[in-house]
Amino acid sequence: MVDDDYRVAAVHAAYVAKVDGFEVAGQVHSAAEALTAVTELDPDLVLMDLFLPDGDGLSVVRELMSEPKHPDVIVITAARDLTSVRAAMQLGAVHYLVKPFGFAALSERLEAYRRLHARFERLPDETRQADIDELFGLLRVSPTSASRLPQKGHSAPTLEVVFDSVRAAANPVSASEIAEEIGMSRATAQRYLNYLERHGLVRLQLRYGATGRPEHRYSPA
Repeated sequence: MVDDDYRVAAVHAAYVAKVDGFEVAGQVHSAAEALTAVTELDPDLVLMDLFLPDGDGLSVVRELMSEPKHPDVIVITAARDLTSVRAAMQLGAVHYLVKPFGFAALSERLEAYRRLHARFERLPDETRQADIDELFGLLRVSPTSASRLPQKGHSAPTLEVVFDSVRAAANPVSASEIAEEIGMSRATAQRYLNYLERHGLVRLQLRYGATGRPEHRYSPA
């Protein structure tokens, strides 16, 4: 967490700590401290302010990105000018979040980042164009927003309910179990589960019995 304001850094660090799968490795408040902290802590992700007392956050990002092994960066700043936004994109920032923002805004982007990395781990070295398009799309918006539902017959609220049911289950669940819990047909539950699995949000597991076809069961990605 890199921010010149100690109080703001603490608030944002508290936000990060509330998101499953993330922990704050450190908080620093200057460009020099940021470079040192990245070397010492080797974080996966840096939340980078642009206005720092001893330099420009974009310069720090540029230096970080010049290294063969570097963290990903989410820019968090009050800067709204297009020049800064464009520079951040060109340097490879995965998101650009304008201050002030609340927990929901940061959480959405961290969840998208987590889903992206989970998807990376399950893809082979040689990918299809569809896989590449999906990877780029995972960072853009929340998976349960209406804009992420291009297929006919999908409802954003229903998708969210199905996704939440999978995440809340203690063990991998089947389409029949989801359908019974929510109160929908098995076919409908299966259609939503297929969508979530294709987009890397749930993981498909096959359970083999003594005879017959394997049962499809789903768990969070």
